[in-house]
Amino acid sequence: MRLSAFGQKFTARSGILALMDDLGRALTGSEKKYMLGGGNPARISEVAKLWREQMERILSEDDRFEQMVSNYDPPQGNPAFINALAELFRREYGWDIGPGNIAVTNGSQTSFFMLFNMLGGRQNDGSRRRILLPIVPEYIGYADQTLDAEDFVSAQPRIELIGEHRFKYRVDFAELQLGEDLAAICVSRPTNPTGNVLTDEEVYHLDEIAREHDVPLILDNAYGVPFPGMIFAPATPIWNENIILAMSLSKIGLPSVRTGIIVAREEIIAALCSCNAILSLANAGVGQQLVTPLIESGEILRISSEIVRPFYESKSARALQCIDDEFGDDLAYAVHLSEGSLFLWVWFRNISITTMELYERCKARNTIVVPGRYFFFGLEEDWPHRDQCIRINYGMPDEDVRRGIRVIAEEARKAVIP
Repeated sequence: MRLSAFGQKFTARSGILALMDDLGRALTGSEKKYMLGGGNPARISEVAKLWREQMERILSEDDRFEQMVSNYDPPQGNPAFINALAELFRREYGWDIGPGNIAVTNGSQTSFFMLFNMLGGRQNDGSRRRILLPIVPEYIGYADQTLDAEDFVSAQPRIELIGEHRFKYRVDFAELQLGEDLAAICVSRPTNPTGNVLTDEEVYHLDEIAREHDVPLILDNAYGVPFPGMIFAPATPIWNENIILAMSLSKIGLPSVRTGIIVAREEIIAALCSCNAILSLANAGVGQQLVTPLIESGEILRISSEIVRPFYESKSARALQCIDDEFGDDLAYAVHLSEGSLFLWVWFRNISITTMELYERCKARNTIVVPGRYFFFGLEEDWPHRDQCIRINYGMPDEDVRRGIRVIAEEARKAVIP
């Protein structure tokens, strides 16, 4: 088969492909596996029950199920869903927003493919514009979304050590590469993979920089507020007409319905709708139908703050304690402050192998993690730090998390520098 440049790029081995392949394999076969690698959210019984009740309600109402599965929605998304979101944002946060500021996509991954390639890359005049990631490590799924790897440029963070076994990344504003080729600034909050939450002040500063360069600030809010609320540090929901806010229904417990949400100024929404029509005709409607009543009532905010956040915050605390128990004093390690999402980011400072090798050794023992190298893209120079870190998903059952962490500790301990 003769592949184009596009075909070669999107069929090549990539970090996100390896991650999803490991996830699929972990869910098959009879041998027990400890899946600490993927991004699948936990199944929270109270939330899962709610989705079942919503579906039963749809099935009990005359013709509603048939309408849900038999009709195309407009390329922008289901009007009732969009209107409910706009009203929620106006009522709760005072945003000057209407239905024309919201579009639905077939999942956040699709959202970012369209946004990055609409804004960055080769321009009509032959020039190239790039997406700035102001802090790495950053979400593995961005790395291969652009048509050319050169369309990303990123900056190393400042590392703030906190005690013996904790640390935090900070945006190093002095090191941001703000050239004439800047197309947009993009950051996730909370950050996948580290659980880092940019402060309100950092977000406002990035927005100010974006405005000075006449480019949008893209905020990936897949784990943040107002929903799903997987955020343990103070953070204000922030939006204005220069911000493109990306949200999703995945992490509130509906990953398979593939429902991404974009909040932006109307010209950006119109462009996304055109892309939607060409790429997908319409969006998946099941998630929108399930969630619309909970948005209209505001119940989705209660679910996020009273069920989802406490669930993950307590699991994070238990996983951190497990790491401290299992790693002991002979491993020089530090864990990024757990401020949100469903991941812990571990930095090994005294092992003789790369974390890609550590990943392979753990995988051989049926324990799946994600090596750090995949998350450091867009850097113009090599940085040894990227081969010293791993991402751990603590959303699995507690005993699986503990056993997986024990395997990680045992394999890392074998490679401690004498």
